[in-house]
Amino acid sequence: MTEDTESAPRPVIDAVRAALEQRDAPALVELMEPLHPADIADLLEQIGSGERRALLALWGREIDGEILSEIDESIREEVIASLSPEVLAEAVRELDSDDVVDILEDLEEPEQERILQSLDSEDRVAVEQSLSYPEYSAGRLMQREVVTAPEHWTVGEAIDFLRAEDWLPDQFYHVVLVDPRMKPVGYVTLGRILSARRETKLSAITEDSFRTVKATESETEVAYIFNQYHLISAPVVDEAGRLVGVITIDDAMAVLDEEHEEDVLRLAGVGDEASVNDGPLDTARQRLPWLVVNLFTASLSALVISQFEATIAALVALAALMPIVASTGGIAGTQSLAVAVRGLATRSLTTANARRIVVKELFAGMLNGLGLAVILGLAGWLIFADPMLGVVLGLAMICNQVVAALGGVLVPLTLNRLKFDPALASGTFVTTLTDVMGFFAFLGFATLFLL
Repeated sequence: MTEDTESAPRPVIDAVRAALEQRDAPALVELMEPLHPADIADLLEQIGSGERRALLALWGREIDGEILSEIDESIREEVIASLSPEVLAEAVRELDSDDVVDILEDLEEPEQERILQSLDSEDRVAVEQSLSYPEYSAGRLMQREVVTAPEHWTVGEAIDFLRAEDWLPDQFYHVVLVDPRMKPVGYVTLGRILSARRETKLSAITEDSFRTVKATESETEVAYIFNQYHLISAPVVDEAGRLVGVITIDDAMAVLDEEHEEDVLRLAGVGDEASVNDGPLDTARQRLPWLVVNLFTASLSALVISQFEATIAALVALAALMPIVASTGGIAGTQSLAVAVRGLATRSLTTANARRIVVKELFAGMLNGLGLAVILGLAGWLIFADPMLGVVLGLAMICNQVVAALGGVLVPLTLNRLKFDPALASGTFVTTLTDVMGFFAFLGFATLFLL
């Protein structure tokens, strides 16, 4: 990202650091005042821990709930611990219940209790009820503040109600219609309410997109429903079908973003909670397990190579060419894997179309293998003046490209069928597969045709 498009530009960060060095609180307030809460959160993430403490000591009283909700989880607890009880209480009181729950989920129990104690009794009960639902469920994701109306109301009655109430959420999209048992039966957009005549029944202008979500539903399923059916909000119901909250599109899209980020991090083997703000020990702890696993899987490649010592000793050029076949296969496997994992996440790859996708990858691997075989075969022939060496390179490339393409889709499909996260371990298995098959095919063909 260029400096012009950064949310907290370098000149601002430098000016903040200068104000901190001089302990110039008025200058700091002047610098921070025009920044959006998301930009302030970015700034707090980009400066060091010592600078963060100094900034919060001089400017901490200006922290509000929106800033707390925007701050990265890796430093949020540190920021909260630096705030006085009065500032913290004022900050969290501004937030909707879903944002408070989001903050609490990542904190240790003492910090959770600090925030809960700062809430009004009614808000605290609402937050504790949300926390009683399973982690990563719709109940944790929803906000308790829901605008409802009896299903028999008219547009005029709804407008009068909305004007008279002062507890309404800062942002909401629908008025949810409920029956006498508090079960949602439909919803109406604010736009339809404002454009309809006062005597129009709300039940006559409900949206066709209406659907409810169970509080125990996984947030991944909720995000899929929002994305699949283009929802703006969805009422959340308990086991009896009674309304308990609402989920809005911003929360559903945040889940999609988190899922995508986790998939990328897991594919790289760095843990789904890795962050650039983590310390060296945390970073090493997250990465070391998969490095150790990779160490053992790499030994399989070494074992395959050791079986062809005589072939390599007779033709030293093979040692220089082996990595080309394995490396190209690894890249092809990663390409296929990335598409397959993303397809599983978005449900565009399912058991219904898996056979077609596997066949497609097979033919794609063969075509790529043939193309690379021609290039590499000619290069091997011209450079080493040995046409059979070119043939061996070409055959090995075709084999490994087919294995890479198939492995890239079959490995995540298998892991998904076994109820494992396909993003978590697929990369290691596919890389091992292409390395082992690349070395075996190349050295095996060399033994058959060159000795």
